[in-house]
Amino acid sequence: MTTRLTFDGWILGLGTVSGTRVVVGHWPRSPLGPMSDVMVQRPRGQRVLLAPSAEVAEFVGSTYTFDEVRLAPVTVDRPDDTTWTVAAGPLRMGVTSGPRPVLGRLLHAVPARLARTPAWVGLLDLPARVTTGLRTTGSAGNGRTEWYGVQDLHSLVEVDACWDGEPLGALTPVRPPVTFGFGSVPPRPSVVRVTTTVQLP
Repeated sequence: MTTRLTFDGWILGLGTVSGTRVVVGHWPRSPLGPMSDVMVQRPRGQRVLLAPSAEVAEFVGSTYTFDEVRLAPVTVDRPDDTTWTVAAGPLRMGVTSGPRPVLGRLLHAVPARLARTPAWVGLLDLPARVTTGLRTTGSAGNGRTEWYGVQDLHSLVEVDACWDGEPLGALTPVRPPVTFGFGSVPPRPSVVRVTTTVQLP
């Protein structure tokens, strides 16, 4: 018998000129309660999870692959429709989002109730791989399966970020792709409205 868990919120993904790439998950609704987590891949490839609790660290660390897991308060604020601020362990980051690109407009046109269902997400996996190189569904760690039901997308236009007080520099594409799991975030820095379904064996 399998169990499906649903995480509803946003994912921010971006690269910086320093080579550090950052993926922020902000989940107002999740089986673990409202929470946020941050995945960071440093210039030499080291993958770091910043998690607010042992419970979050255990779940995320069992779904994705990291070289280091740190427990630290993770605060994500959205004071308006375009501004995000993130404080997590050594990371401090402010991000500004811009308009929807063409892909964002297409995603936003799909009814949300349909867009977040695993059956629909599965249908989109092959087209997504062909057109963008991204995956919408796949096998995660410990026999888990994931579906990313993306319902909206906005480009990111500006970032002010530092790691242990050292500036990370301006926005760049997420290249090389992050390697926490079976897929990466879009190469163009973006924030996506997403419902993630995780199936446990």
